Amino acid sequence: MRGPNDNTPAAGTASAQLQQHMRGLPVLAKELMAGGVAGGLSKTSVAPLERVKILFQTGQMRGTGVGSTLVHIYQNEGTLGFFKGNGASVLRIVPYAALNFAAYERLRELLVDGLLPASSHDQPDGLKVPPWLDLLAGSAAGAASTFVTYPLDFVRTRLAYQTRGPRTPASSPSSASPSPPSAHPPDGPRSSSIPSSSKYQASAGSGSSTSRGLGPTLAGILPYAGLKFYVYQSLKQQYAKADDFAHFRLHRDAEGPDFRSQEEHHSPHRLPVLISMSFGAVAGLAAQTVTFPLDVVRRQMQVQGLHQQAQSHGQPAIRSTLHGLANIVRQHGWAGLFRGLSINYMKVAPTTAIGFAVYDGMKGYLDLPRHM
Repeated sequence: MRGPNDNTPAAGTASAQLQQHMRGLPVLAKELMAGGVAGGLSKTSVAPLERVKILFQTGQMRGTGVGSTLVHIYQNEGTLGFFKGNGASVLRIVPYAALNFAAYERLRELLVDGLLPASSHDQPDGLKVPPWLDLLAGSAAGAASTFVTYPLDFVRTRLAYQTRGPRTPASSPSSASPSPPSAHPPDGPRSSSIPSSSKYQASAGSGSSTSRGLGPTLAGILPYAGLKFYVYQSLKQQYAKADDFAHFRLHRDAEGPDFRSQEEHHSPHRLPVLISMSFGAVAGLAAQTVTFPLDVVRRQMQVQGLHQQAQSHGQPAIRSTLHGLANIVRQHGWAGLFRGLSINYMKVAPTTAIGFAVYDGMKGYLDLPRHM
């Protein structure tokens, strides 16, 4: 009788063949693959917190805090409610992350070749790229990938925004509708899929254009993406220096007079997974703190027109990024610019940690060079 592990060698051979085949792909294809896998895994891991954050930013919070809102979602929509809008989110983040990382690699290479002296490319211990080049490359890559994938982000936000409340009779004229209650609940038209949401955008006219909020998105992604790569690469370089120094001291003390140089003893750097995740979390938190007010404006612009409560309460429509910032400060004070930031901290740390760690791991798996 065959045991449970009889197929292990064959499975291992198939896995090795797949890896060899993937390593034979063009560099650009491997970078796109690594970025897409990293983006999809990192985004899905924090989908429940992402939905709570969007509900909080857009005034749809269904409780006094994160826990009560999650309970409300579960009671009214079940487990799948935690992942409402995540399909659109993954459909957006996979091409976004793939384009973002691949564009970053290409732009970084162009900047290194164009701005650094040729003599610095042949250093025996590897090329040390100034982190400000990562800032430029990350900013440009983030803007390009955001512009391409923004319509999917728009649809994802609308799907996550639409909630299902308790089934109670309408209590205000604004919630009245000649259609059955299940067709148009008090929170506005509800859709559970990308096609139906897209149909709703078309029926709503120009006021629901999928370019709404693109201005603050691009304004926010430039510093966010740049700072994220800048902080991450800076931390990696500081780690490499400390690691080099530790190896230098170790071999010098062990060999005494016979010590020659650290390069003869130190293999190329490979960042441990936990260290990579820690650096990614710090990078994401730093970048998100700086750019979060623009994210709040973007979400509010994206959900304008989904319900009529704002107009009935005399709240003006947001016309531009600066108008949105001023409007939020006037109505909610400076604290309103950071509404949902605590939730975002809970989300962005694991997102960037997993994203960078998986991307670096995929680069090793696909035999792509790793930056230090």
